Amino acid sequence: MKLNVVRQTISKWEKGLSVPDSDMLISISEVFETSVSNLLGETIIESKVDDVKVISEKLEVINLQLAQRKATRSKTFHWLLILLFVVIAAIFTVLIVSNSPYLGWDYSDPEIAVVGVVLHGFEWLFMRIAPIALIGVIFGIFLTRKKV
Repeated sequence: MKLNVVRQTISKWEKGLSVPDSDMLISISEVFETSVSNLLGETIIESKVDDVKVISEKLEVINLQLAQRKATRSKTFHWLLILLFVVIAAIFTVLIVSNSPYLGWDYSDPEIAVVGVVLHGFEWLFMRIAPIALIGVIFGIFLTRKKV
């Protein structure tokens, strides 16, 4: 390719995950024989002298928007992990406090037997998976915390 960029970079540009720098925009405009302002979606014709400055300002705004979007996603993910931690801790607490009440039930009634088996299965599965999930959630909370 004339621009010496990999297809993953172009894919990021197309998805709005990143933007080309001002030099790359100028190269792209030369390859496609169009103005940089046209690439940026503008119809106003600007002088060549101001192109680089205007492009730099626009790229700065776009980069700030992308950074803000990333920070918002990271913050949302952080709080979802905290919520998941609280939910897992609450379920642990309920299971420990309730001390498996279904073990004392009369299983001669089929409906009660089914509910008891479902509760036992949930408790058995939860007690084996939740500690691993809890470690992952704590690790995720640590990784997504706001760095000062």
